[in-house]
Amino acid sequence: MKTTYKIIVFLFLVGGFTSCSDFLDEDPKGRLASKTFFTSKEDLAHSLTALYSVVAGAEYTNNTTGTNFLAGDDISTHPGSNKQPLREYDQYDVSDNNSWMPDMWVNRWKIVKAANFIINNASRTPDVSEEEITVAIAQAHFWRAFAYFYLVQSWGPVPIMLEEKIDYEAQLNTEEEIYNLIVNDLKIAEKGTPVLYTAEPYGRNGINIAVSQGAAKAMLSYVYMAMAGWPLNKGVEYYKLAASKAEEVIDGVDNGTYYYRLLDEYKYVYSMEYNDKNQEVLLGIYYNRDRTPTMSVLNDLLQDMKQAGWGDTNGEIRFWKDFPEGPRKEATYLPKIMLSDGNLYDWWWDTTPASRVVVAPCFAKTAEGATRGTEFDYTDPNAPYYIGDKMHQIVRLSEVYCWYAEALGRSGAVNLKAVEVLNKVRNRADGKESNIYSISMTPEQLAEAAYNEHGWEIAGYYYALAPRYRDMFRMNRVKNHFEYRKMNPEVEVAPGIFRKEAVPVTGSWSDSKMYIPYPYQDVTLNPNLKR
Repeated sequence: MKTTYKIIVFLFLVGGFTSCSDFLDEDPKGRLASKTFFTSKEDLAHSLTALYSVVAGAEYTNNTTGTNFLAGDDISTHPGSNKQPLREYDQYDVSDNNSWMPDMWVNRWKIVKAANFIINNASRTPDVSEEEITVAIAQAHFWRAFAYFYLVQSWGPVPIMLEEKIDYEAQLNTEEEIYNLIVNDLKIAEKGTPVLYTAEPYGRNGINIAVSQGAAKAMLSYVYMAMAGWPLNKGVEYYKLAASKAEEVIDGVDNGTYYYRLLDEYKYVYSMEYNDKNQEVLLGIYYNRDRTPTMSVLNDLLQDMKQAGWGDTNGEIRFWKDFPEGPRKEATYLPKIMLSDGNLYDWWWDTTPASRVVVAPCFAKTAEGATRGTEFDYTDPNAPYYIGDKMHQIVRLSEVYCWYAEALGRSGAVNLKAVEVLNKVRNRADGKESNIYSISMTPEQLAEAAYNEHGWEIAGYYYALAPRYRDMFRMNRVKNHFEYRKMNPEVEVAPGIFRKEAVPVTGSWSDSKMYIPYPYQDVTLNPNLKR
């Protein structure tokens, strides 16, 4: 009971139960309490538990995780129903009063505030080893970097907040200033976190539950790739930094420093069987429906399916068409869909004239079975539970392999290691030793192959650090897909059968569409939140 009370106190101190506007409210009592909270070793542990609770609350379902992933070429949504907040992202026309946006915005700031509380105050904890304090503060730096990476990639310039003090007149910091903060935070996390946690709650089943050195290195690699691309366009120098940092993870795997490994078959990657023992995951957010925020498992099922999906997201047709056949594709999309009559159909089935509102591929990665802890079975007419236990994967080893190969290629180089790790990813996807990549590839060919492989690895999975849209963003390819969606050509999905996207895209492109507007309510509180 005392532990729960201390965690609740911490959540109130860091604004864990705030509305969007509440985040900007001054609270002198909170500032006073921050000076007196860390009075014991237990308080330090409680602060980390509370931080991870804030992270879990921010990442547990699509409206809190974010919806701008819909601007990517792998995911679309419903053209009607109650999906207007989602469609605005899919149509590249987001309003400043989008009803889901405040969740995206405020949840990132909650993480920042919770992390700052630890960074600024944990060092005064008495009777605790320096190592324990260092690890706690390093984890907080990681999550602050994680939140700011989301903020800068979604909104661009935002205020840098390093204290619990809130400033109504905070000025916007540039993208470069924010990225520099992210890099510095991740370097602290890399240096201060261990290779392996050996005890609960930070380690379990021989794997890391909390932020570790490998996770910090991996995220730093991707951040360098983002800095190399749009909008900073730092180019080759930063691609080299990205490749070097990813290589450190790969070498650590090869020499046994890290336990990470690719699972033998892609179908296990998002399975419940490996939910709490997945050695491919460098960092995950773990859920238990009895103890953490409820987690949606129905988002990715279509509304007219027997299992009663919400229809929030579905696959885009061209991406599905271009996706290489094999076990990875079979595990990414439902092989068949069960409609309300209880029969199984190909996703493109429809009557003539058309009767189905959404005719699109359906992702399978987030759903759990009708019975707790089981795999979702597309042949079972029973709906999955509304809430679930499925871990959300932030970074996987296969992604690091792809980032290494892409960054190396974009820096102008090709080597055997990059080809080998990329073949590991593709061989598993194909279910055989295809080894389609070779040392004879040009740097550009290597980079594009790795870019594509990462897209297929992560397709439809918006909980990750780097969903497909993030790759398109840094490569400044969002505008290309905007133009494609405007044309919306029919795609031949089976011999003589053509389908196209249900959600229309109109208008003219401008780079302002790369960012979403600041929430209207927050602009009224801080007029500096304007472009």
